[in-house]
Amino acid sequence: MGLFGLFNKEKKETLDKGLTKTKESVFSKLSRAVMGKSKVDDEVLDNLEEVLVTSDVGVETTLRIIGRIEERVARDKYMNTSELNGILKEEIAALLAENHADAPADFDAPLPATPYVIMVVGVNGVGKTTTIGKLAYQFTKAGKKVYLGAADTFRAAAVEQLVIWGERVGVPVIKQQMGSDPASVAYDTVSSAKANGADVVIIDTAGRLHNKINLMNELTKIKNVMRKVLPDAPHEVLLVLDGSTGQNAFEQAKQFTKATDVNALAITKLDGTAKGGVVIGISDQFKIPVKYIGLGERMEDLQVFDKKAFVESLFS
Repeated sequence: MGLFGLFNKEKKETLDKGLTKTKESVFSKLSRAVMGKSKVDDEVLDNLEEVLVTSDVGVETTLRIIGRIEERVARDKYMNTSELNGILKEEIAALLAENHADAPADFDAPLPATPYVIMVVGVNGVGKTTTIGKLAYQFTKAGKKVYLGAADTFRAAAVEQLVIWGERVGVPVIKQQMGSDPASVAYDTVSSAKANGADVVIIDTAGRLHNKINLMNELTKIKNVMRKVLPDAPHEVLLVLDGSTGQNAFEQAKQFTKATDVNALAITKLDGTAKGGVVIGISDQFKIPVKYIGLGERMEDLQVFDKKAFVESLFS
C-alpha cells in the first residue's frame, strides 16, 4: 500500500472509531423502527422520524429527509424495509451535498490567499482553543508556516492554553497583557505573520454569549482592524461547536451566525457521544459547510470533513 493509501486508511479508521457511539445508537433505533415490518409504511416512517429526531438530526432536517423518502415510497409503490438503510444513506448524502463541495480540500491543498486568516469563534468549553492547536499542527505537518493570535484576552487560561499549544506544535503565538484590546492582538498577529511570510494565521476570540451586541461589536472591530493589514481578512470565520451538546449546538450556531459572518463550521467531541446526527442537521439548517470534525484527543484526530466518507462510515 502506498503512503497516500496508508493515510486514507488511518483517516477512515479514525472516522469509524470516532462515530462508533452514534452508529450503534442509530442502528439499534433503526432495527426497532422496522421490527416485524417488511414494507415501508406510515408506521415505519413515523418510527423513522423518531429515530432521526432522537439522534439529534433536528426536527426541520428530519422532516425534509422523511419527505424525500415519502416521495420515493409513493413513486416506487412498494419499498422493502431492508432497503431503508441504503435509502437513508442516499438521502442524507444528497442533503449534505447541497452544502459541500464534492472534494474536500485537505490541509496540504493550496490556500486561496497568503497569509490565509482564520478567525475562530465559539462559546467557552466547546474545544475552541484545542481545535486551534490541532489546526496549527495539521497545517504545520502539511508544510505550512502558521502564526497564532491569542485574542481571547479576558481569560488567562485561554492565553496560557494557546501558548502551550504553540510550544507543542512549534509555532509562534502573539499575545499581550490580560485584558488588552482583542483587536490589537489580532492586528499584531496579522502584521507579524505578513512580515514573516506566514501561510496561515489563526486568531482565537472570546467565547462570551451573554451579551450578543457586545460580542457582535467586538468581532466586527477585530475584523476591521485586521483589514488594515490585509483587506480581505479574515478569509474564514470558523465557528466551533461541541457535537456532544446536541440541540444546544443548534442554539449556539443560531446566536453566532447572527453575531458575525460565519462561513465554516468545526464540530468537535464526536467520539464521546451518540449525537453525531447533529452534523447533518446543522449543515442543513444553517447552509454553512462543516469544514472540520473532531474525533478524539490526539492532534491527528481533527479531520477535514468529507461528507461521503462521513455518511459511508455512519451507515456501514
